Amino acid sequence: MAEPTSFSYRPGASLLHGLDVRCKLVSLAFISLSSLKANMSGLFLLTLVLIFVVIHIRIPFISVFKEMRYFLILLVFVFTARALSTPGTPVLENEVLIPFTLTRQGFYEGTLVCWRLLLIVLLGLGLVSTTRSSEIRAAVAWFFRPFPFIPGKRTATMIGLVMRFVPVILNQAREISDAQRARGIENRKNPVYRSVKLIIPLMRRTFEKADKLVIAMEARCYTENRTDPELSSGRKDWLALLLIICLCILIVEI
Repeated sequence: MAEPTSFSYRPGASLLHGLDVRCKLVSLAFISLSSLKANMSGLFLLTLVLIFVVIHIRIPFISVFKEMRYFLILLVFVFTARALSTPGTPVLENEVLIPFTLTRQGFYEGTLVCWRLLLIVLLGLGLVSTTRSSEIRAAVAWFFRPFPFIPGKRTATMIGLVMRFVPVILNQAREISDAQRARGIENRKNPVYRSVKLIIPLMRRTFEKADKLVIAMEARCYTENRTDPELSSGRKDWLALLLIICLCILIVEI
């Protein structure tokens, strides 16, 4: 039986669980856009807020770190690329690194970019951990309803399927990693070899799962025209949205 991951819905009675999903999606968009304009002080404030949110919805930090370790490796590459390619005051003078010189501006820009990406991922984690995929699908269809040239129901169905597949992919990666570890994969010191041996079977299993899902949906005459959960907003949703707007203004201005 597949174990729940950090990127799957966790039932609870927290404040975030009770908010309208439309309010959470709008808040996610506002905070993500504000983080792109924030400096170090604003990002530090937003980080404190997100740490409180993660603690509030009771997601274990160790589990989050394990499931995001490959994303953290990607952030290391992004930081390195920024640090080596941004012009500015050199930190190290070395002819071997020319034209890729380490600069203070590069360190600063790399830190900002990686910090922002990490915060956006944590925001998405807070959303999917406190919201059912059916509610997100209904909210996306509701937002696209005023646009007749966009198939809102079909788009919402695709987003819902993607969200359901993220925990499946993480579970598959965990099973493959455990199986390879039991067979002594750690004795191989080459990280490229270990990555290839993980990625290839993971992709194969993911495509197999997708094919089985498509066959099952076709056998059941699945259609996107389904009865979605009823969405309702109240005073607490508007109050939460107002607080989020104030937070966005604060992290941009400080």
